[in-house]
Amino acid sequence: MKIQLIVFAIGILIANIVFGQDITGSWNGILKVQGTQLRIVFNISKTENGFTSSMDSPDQGAKGIPVSSTSFENSTLKLAVSSARIEYEGILGHDNIIVGNFKQGGMSFHLNLSKEIAEKEKLVRPQEPTKPYPYYEEEVTFENKPAGITLAGTLTLPTKEGVFPVVILITGSGPQNRDEELMGHKPFLVISDFLTKNGIGVLRFDDRGVGSSKGDFKTATSFDFSTDVEAGVDYLLTRKDINKKKIGLMGHSEGGIIAPMVASRSKDIAFIVLLAGTGIPGDQLLLLQQELLGKESHISDDGLKKALTINKGAFEIVTKSTSSEQLKTDLTNYIKQVFKDNPDAVKQSGMSEDDFVQKQVSQVINPWMLYFIKYNPAIALEKVKCPVLALNGEKDLQVAPKENLQAIKEALAKGGNKRVTTIELPGLNHLFQECKTGSPTEYATIEQTFSPIALAEILKWIKMQTK
Repeated sequence: MKIQLIVFAIGILIANIVFGQDITGSWNGILKVQGTQLRIVFNISKTENGFTSSMDSPDQGAKGIPVSSTSFENSTLKLAVSSARIEYEGILGHDNIIVGNFKQGGMSFHLNLSKEIAEKEKLVRPQEPTKPYPYYEEEVTFENKPAGITLAGTLTLPTKEGVFPVVILITGSGPQNRDEELMGHKPFLVISDFLTKNGIGVLRFDDRGVGSSKGDFKTATSFDFSTDVEAGVDYLLTRKDINKKKIGLMGHSEGGIIAPMVASRSKDIAFIVLLAGTGIPGDQLLLLQQELLGKESHISDDGLKKALTINKGAFEIVTKSTSSEQLKTDLTNYIKQVFKDNPDAVKQSGMSEDDFVQKQVSQVINPWMLYFIKYNPAIALEKVKCPVLALNGEKDLQVAPKENLQAIKEALAKGGNKRVTTIELPGLNHLFQECKTGSPTEYATIEQTFSPIALAEILKWIKMQTK
């Protein structure tokens, strides 16, 4: 599911004059957030009244961001961007390195700064293939005509000449590129490489509005993404090197919601593979996810129970709503009451109550979240007639494995589909990595990108469908 990165807002920085140590110049560091490395640069210049500064975040394409306040006294540098709740405080040492912490939204991250250009740590990902690949690779584009957008991706085939079965890979939630790149891993690149080496063609593509694909990701829902996949199927049907009777879909997480949508509407889909794809209604899934993650994070039973009750109340308002304007009003009133009963939550956020409430409401009423909360995957699953393989990791804390696989089996059985295989893979997390706890905090620290055991299960099953 979604993993958010830090977003920087704009302000103005004014500094006090400091004598002795020279704080001017560009200060570079690497901010590590949930396994992601972000380069940060503070540019400080002297003025008549003190200093003026800006901040760059090169990996987010942000440059020259003004900051709202600063001070430099007794070797201590303090910077703040109040509109984004960002604070930085560090001490400049004799080695010309600033040792400090970057804070945002109540979270703190260690961040040291120096005049040297910051280099990211090279992550060890032994499964990631390197070119030249021992198979045919082609950059492709195809059009989603109803949406008026062009999507870009990569098609890999065992050889340039021939006719092959093919799988379309469908990414999970959040804006992702064709490799489903996250936490320093490229799972779709690894899956694509493995399948293509074993005789199965693969089409993977950038989400709309990501990479080389056009369109607006922010306004899209799971249904919209399903039409992008349909456009990919239509494209494959035009190619002479594709076995038109052996086109399958493989979706991870949200992609496992989208695959059944497409398969329920299209007779051109020969099979689908669901990698932690959900069979549980969105509101129930989010509550299960919160419970599992909360327990792993050692949140107290009382605290977790209270949080679940609050979210359940919000989801009930969403699922019963019929008017977007009324929904916004009802959610605003509900969340105001919640924080009136729990004032510490607002204090810890560092925001005013109105701003905090507005932020919570905005997160719930964005198009993707509204659709996800209300959507019941069983509706599409009941209409799927092609063979289905559903996999979950035993230690998946984002999509509860036992409850999820049972829901998928029941929905498919209700529709009369008997060609169903469900497997709970021991020791694997939501990304299908061999892990210790299943916590998302482990994802980036694990060298393995995708379990070879899971890859073998997938290949064995697909080979049965395409023989």
